[in-house]
Amino acid sequence: MIKDDCIFCKLANGIIPTNKIYEDGDFTVILDLSPANTGHALIIPKQHYDNLLELDDEIASKVLPLAKRIASVMKEVLNADGINIVQNNGVAANQTIPHFHTHIIPRYDNDGCGIIWPQKEPDADELAALAEKLAAKL
Repeated sequence: MIKDDCIFCKLANGIIPTNKIYEDGDFTVILDLSPANTGHALIIPKQHYDNLLELDDEIASKVLPLAKRIASVMKEVLNADGINIVQNNGVAANQTIPHFHTHIIPRYDNDGCGIIWPQKEPDADELAALAEKLAAKL
């Protein structure tokens, strides 16, 4: 399904022009218009899925291999020292467009571009109880 009111559906399906770097039957990969670093790209499915939890399993199985391919090319072409692969789900997780997408961000030593969160120190017993609770549902 393609949503008429979704900007990423329009970008992925060529309705709005982009700086496209890759396309196949399932995805369009474009350079981000508000990049964290030069070369920051977005993998966008052509079909609409609000987030990872709604993503079709077949499409989901293709995202990471595509991200790996793009990251490899970025390292070579841009001489990147590293790559961040970021995927946000929901407003609380900083998802700003409600259409599943994956960021591929080239990184350079001392580039000042950080994806950092404060690390917490959970109680060992609470951590073990949480692991048991989650594992029981999986």
